[in-house]
Amino acid sequence: MSLNATPSANRTHIAFFGRRNAGKSSVVNAVTGQQLSIVSEVRGTTTDPVQKAMELLPLGPVVIIDTPGIDDEGALGAQRVARTRRVLNKADIAVLVIDAAQGLTPVDQELTDLFRTRDLPYLLVYNKSDLACPEDLPENALAVSALHGEGIHELKERLAHLANTGKKEKPLVADLLSPGDTVVLVVPIDSAAPKGRLILPQQQVIRDALEADALPMICRESELAAALDKLIQPPCMVITDSQAFREVAAIVPPEIPLTSFSILMARYKGNLRTAVAGVAALNSLQNGDPVLISEGCTHHRQCDDIGMVKLPRWIRAYTGAEPVFSWTTGTEFPEDVSGYRMVIHCGGCMLNEREMQYRFRSALSQGVPITNYGTAIARLTGILPRSLQLFPDAAALLPQQNE
Repeated sequence: MSLNATPSANRTHIAFFGRRNAGKSSVVNAVTGQQLSIVSEVRGTTTDPVQKAMELLPLGPVVIIDTPGIDDEGALGAQRVARTRRVLNKADIAVLVIDAAQGLTPVDQELTDLFRTRDLPYLLVYNKSDLACPEDLPENALAVSALHGEGIHELKERLAHLANTGKKEKPLVADLLSPGDTVVLVVPIDSAAPKGRLILPQQQVIRDALEADALPMICRESELAAALDKLIQPPCMVITDSQAFREVAAIVPPEIPLTSFSILMARYKGNLRTAVAGVAALNSLQNGDPVLISEGCTHHRQCDDIGMVKLPRWIRAYTGAEPVFSWTTGTEFPEDVSGYRMVIHCGGCMLNEREMQYRFRSALSQGVPITNYGTAIARLTGILPRSLQLFPDAAALLPQQNE
């Protein structure tokens, strides 16, 4: 992932839904101008969600998702439908493809009800308009023919309008910086670091700082003290990988604000206050309490992996208890988390904002505290108040936790 490429998590996610043989995949292929999905007269050809990051004019960077038919049948079909419904958790825009000859069916109506319940912008696309032309379409509907390309240009224009309506660019760190500010980024290089590149949150913070006309200075924790000594003036802040929180906090003078990439990511995804409130659950963990550790990406596990090894080790040392840990990765976040004492989630750099907010809301609605890696590590290392110095609205929750 280069600094110029838009991460998938920051792209508008457009998901195409509908019944089998309504022509979802044909519409997807017509919109993208690619054979993204296999098209066949056989019902249920699309068996799993198909996802592709791409540039789609006039929208720009998007993720297109083609889903299995929502009316699939049988035991295997039920699993496909469940996967289709999970796509709703991350879709920014929904496109419901309807067979124009059959019109809106009860299955389609159920989907539109779900869109409205989730406050998800959507379009109704009546496909096969060359065979049947519906009349008096509602404002959020249009007729297309994927076979002949009719209405596809209008569909893309409508999608672009939906994508841009009310959309505001959110800064990751730029709003905390002024032109000419020096910001020190502490980037550990260990066995878990990807060869030849930085992890995504580090890339994004560097790019955001550069666009704010600030001066990012990057070093490892082992060079941090020397780096600070070389600066004529103290930096406006230090941002560290959460795993190095303890070492970095011991080096950085208390008057210099200190936070982490993960805490910045929680704010960026809109979940920082929830994460700060949820981290208090660490103080009451007891032997046997079930704890879910969830990551949004899938990667090869290292011998000292943060989620599998380090977090459990730090939690045992902090609490003096032996909780029972479970793990999920990628898209496999359970719908039912009510059996857990708490959930600790990664920063979610590979998940878009809508999915991260869904996961946090899901836990809260089931009465389960949820936090993220950076907030949890700051608590476990005793520097949570300091790490929130830049975010007074989140720090205001700390007195309630007897910090």
